[in-house]
Amino acid sequence: MGPANPSRRGNIAARVAIAQATLRFRRRCGVGPAGILLVGTGAGSRVRLPAAPELQQCNGVRRACNIYHPRMAKRLAFAAAHIALRDEYREVGHSPDHPGDPRTIGDYIDLDATLGIRQRLAGLGFGIAEAMDTAQRFEIGWENAQRLIVECGALAPKHGFIAGAGTDHLDHIGDKKDLVDGVVHQAGFIQRAGGTPILLPLPWLAAERCDAGDYVDVYGAIIAKLDGPLYVHWLGDMFAPALAGYFPGDSFSEVMALDRCKVRGVKLSLLDAEFETRTREALAQHDQIVLTGDDLHFARLILDGSHAVLGVLDAIAAPAAHALQLLDDGDDQGYLAAMQPCEALGQHLFAPPTRHYKAGLAFLAWLNGLQGNFLLVNHEQRTRDVAHYIKAAELAHAAGAIADRAIAADRLAKLESDGVP
Repeated sequence: MGPANPSRRGNIAARVAIAQATLRFRRRCGVGPAGILLVGTGAGSRVRLPAAPELQQCNGVRRACNIYHPRMAKRLAFAAAHIALRDEYREVGHSPDHPGDPRTIGDYIDLDATLGIRQRLAGLGFGIAEAMDTAQRFEIGWENAQRLIVECGALAPKHGFIAGAGTDHLDHIGDKKDLVDGVVHQAGFIQRAGGTPILLPLPWLAAERCDAGDYVDVYGAIIAKLDGPLYVHWLGDMFAPALAGYFPGDSFSEVMALDRCKVRGVKLSLLDAEFETRTREALAQHDQIVLTGDDLHFARLILDGSHAVLGVLDAIAAPAAHALQLLDDGDDQGYLAAMQPCEALGQHLFAPPTRHYKAGLAFLAWLNGLQGNFLLVNHEQRTRDVAHYIKAAELAHAAGAIADRAIAADRLAKLESDGVP
């Protein structure tokens, strides 16, 4: 992820600088070599967690002691937030193979916990990305998404919010006009709630095998009917297999050039760091930005100039906020020292099958005491096993993303005794 053809000496110097910054960061957070928590898990099994950062109570939110007044002026950073469910959903027989009806699912959303997650993210200095894939948008449907968008608008996060505009309120799409009108309807709703629309990918275009001209026509008609600012979302098929082949030919570049004053940038969720870098450089010539959605390589991408709309920020909010402050202060090596352990966690949470990353986000929120369970819509939490969750806990603690060792230890023990709910 470094510059092209770096010298050996430069590589060594950079590694030494990062290692030293890492040590400074760990010392500031009270993480020492002897600070190990061992949790018994049965027949010789042990979970190792390094000592947690010292905590303080600040505006009712437990947070790492070195997070005070986040600024993050150099980068836009939107945290895509997940939703929490009530305990009663445990007995509901939904599954990924037999999904529930969105209206039924809506009855089980724990709105207090869900909004609490967003308040915490906003308090740490992030904008909110609402009603996106991280909130299981395609499972909860537009009616529930509307509720989240309105509530997010009412929270009035200091750094604003973006929300996904699609067509999931339509029972049937007959042609491109239906598609355009559907997106415009949702985008208008988001704007009236105080948010900025991000145009979600449109599976109908891929399913109908539309050509590049069709993509440009559809996006052009949508953009023409809306006021800016707008963002485009390009989501890879590792997140949604139905989107394979999206933006054929040169259609993406043509869409981004349609009205650069309205279309301020793109969220790229392709997990292709080289393509993102090329895209960022090309768009920067026209005063447009890339919002990275690459939860595997975000540390260097953000350092090099990408902004962020990331689901992993839901799990790493406190250490990531600290890292972004360091970046804002011009401490690039300190930023990497703080953010690279977060990236290691992201690589685990988003391991294939990548689309099930929400399981780890909900689990870590539960481990931190932010919600009463880690149930997900259609019980997606069952797509990951106990070993995956234990590894997530270890990596989260190494990144400084576990707020309370005692709560985490109790809940890890519960996980290993009871299994995945």
